Amino acid sequence: MTNPGWGGTPGEGVPPQPGCVRHPDRPTALSCNRCGRPACPDCLREASVGYQCVDCVRAGQRDVRPVRGVAGNTVTQARPTPIATYALMGINILVFLVTALQAKSLMDNGGGFVNRLTGVATFDSPLFGRWVLSPDAVAQGDWVRLVGSGFLHFGLVHLAVNMFALYILGRDTELILGRSRYLAVYAISLLGGSASVMAFEGGGFTAGASGAIFGIMGAQAVILLKLRRSPAPIIGVIAINVIISVSLPGISFWGHLGGLVAGAAATAALLYAPQWLGAGQDREKAVRIGWIGLALVTAVTLGLVGMRVVQLRTEFGL
Repeated sequence: MTNPGWGGTPGEGVPPQPGCVRHPDRPTALSCNRCGRPACPDCLREASVGYQCVDCVRAGQRDVRPVRGVAGNTVTQARPTPIATYALMGINILVFLVTALQAKSLMDNGGGFVNRLTGVATFDSPLFGRWVLSPDAVAQGDWVRLVGSGFLHFGLVHLAVNMFALYILGRDTELILGRSRYLAVYAISLLGGSASVMAFEGGGFTAGASGAIFGIMGAQAVILLKLRRSPAPIIGVIAINVIISVSLPGISFWGHLGGLVAGAAATAALLYAPQWLGAGQDREKAVRIGWIGLALVTAVTLGLVGMRVVQLRTEFGL
């Protein structure tokens, strides 16, 4: 039976099918709804209307403006892994393990004694002795103690409490601020805690990540205000921890308070300074103002340290 009005055999008046634009050896009757070029099934992707070739899909993705977070960071649909928080936790744990191995104790890795005649302290862990925060030692040039002390902990319980707090608070803060801004706020908070100890506490030794963690609490309070949400929950947590800092012996109240203020100030510089200085919708200007604000907060923090160092060196006659 024949049907002469509906096509024919190849080579008898039926034009050959065009080849796929990416695979010319593959004949296809399909085409991209956007550019109209022929494409095989492997090179087509489902779109809101019809199908588009992979080249048009990529072009469309480039044309879409990225979603920005409250701090100007790029927000993706997938929840990113808080790598910076996990890395900070890892560094703290690694430093603790080194000091514990050196001191041969998990609970007393910061142990040692003070020579009553010379006043020189000797620690069971050499690393702990080199990094623990001592205002007098900083005044004599041991600047590494300002940062290194933020990665030391007196015993396993001290480490566990701080790492749990960092895990709970740090992940969300990192996702909101973005990795680089979060690390900057953490570093400034750590320095703020050390600067406060230098300026307002007497002798003795201070160590722990709690100054930086208090800074993350301050950052969360500012973030909630920026998002126009109630900061009452985090303020309640801060209040409880401040009461604990004042009530229990051996806890550095000034270290906690300094970290809190520095972290809040750094986050305010990121989130509010661009608005106050008229950045408007200019993202590049807003980012630039935010980083300049962070630099200014850092400068003030280091200036406080410098003033205290000058004062102590004068007292020592150096």
